[in-house]
Amino acid sequence: MKQETYFTQLDGIRFLAVGLVLIDHWLAERNILPLGQLGVTMFFVLSGFLITRILIQSKLKDDKVGRSHWFSVKQFIIRRSIRIFPIYFLTIFVLYALDVPPVRETIWWCLTYSTNIYIATKEHWMGTIDHLWSLAVEEQYYLVFPYLILFLPTKHYLKVLFAMIVLSIIIRIILFFNGNEWMVQYVLMPTCLDSFGLGGLLAYFFTFKKDTAFLEISTTKYLIASFILLISLMYFVRQYQLSSNQVHHFGNLVLERFVGSFFCFFLIAKAVTGYNGIMQFLLENPISNYLGRISYGLYLYHNFIYNFYHTPKTSIVMKVLHKIQTITPSITQNVGFELLYFFGLTVVVATLSWYLIEKPVNNLKKYFTY
Repeated sequence: MKQETYFTQLDGIRFLAVGLVLIDHWLAERNILPLGQLGVTMFFVLSGFLITRILIQSKLKDDKVGRSHWFSVKQFIIRRSIRIFPIYFLTIFVLYALDVPPVRETIWWCLTYSTNIYIATKEHWMGTIDHLWSLAVEEQYYLVFPYLILFLPTKHYLKVLFAMIVLSIIIRIILFFNGNEWMVQYVLMPTCLDSFGLGGLLAYFFTFKKDTAFLEISTTKYLIASFILLISLMYFVRQYQLSSNQVHHFGNLVLERFVGSFFCFFLIAKAVTGYNGIMQFLLENPISNYLGRISYGLYLYHNFIYNFYHTPKTSIVMKVLHKIQTITPSITQNVGFELLYFFGLTVVVATLSWYLIEKPVNNLKKYFTY
């Protein structure tokens, strides 16, 4: 079993998740698989695991030393704010100053982490800041969930986590049959709770049943079975779309997130205990490890480097790309080269962000230990 304070292979999982999102967003209509949805789902399940585990450990320590759980609430809020807020609000400020649409028109939605609510109520996306919806979901989740874990007796944890999963699916079903636009079911925080709930279950089993239930969950047979289930659903969803000419339907609006979360549940469990062989190399090699550490920056900045629908050909990124293609005509219209080009630029920006802002600010967290 990997040491409990830091799980090396989870950095690789972070890179895998952000990689799926980047490929999906940059390829756009050229990609037929729901890679972006799976990547975001992976982040939600991973977040559910890590946050729930931290909160359970904090509660147990509070009880052991006889301190108030409000101490852990304060520490949690401060540490999350240190990690998340600096580059998020700096990005919003820069976009506002440059008048990048629609930031000025939606500035209060951006500043209050409610862009997902904006998308759901207006029933349309937000251009280059579309992707901020998932950060809004995470932040809204943080506003509620810590209190459930810290103040409820541990005997109620399983009930709460299972209730989250069931409630999320029920809400998606209701919204589907109510005829709401598909993005409503996709971006609201309550409709994502099955992902967080499954991650929370993983944390519960790891904390209280590590040598029994958790070890059983992390065996390869369940991972393979859940992967087959996910691929089968993707296949049937795609076939139904082709035969009915209907892009959004019950399969991808209600079932896909749960089945994807189910797969990520076992994927992450296995990473916690530790993969061997090729998966160990993929998740633990220095490149994956580093890219996983800067995955927040990669996700936050990638849409501003390139967006298939909104980046104009006159942007400096596209001008440089066209210049390179003029010098080397053989790579013109080469999708692989374009992805590497956009990814390289995103890594550079995220690296500068990590070393100049995120890492120095993150060092402040040592003053706010649980």
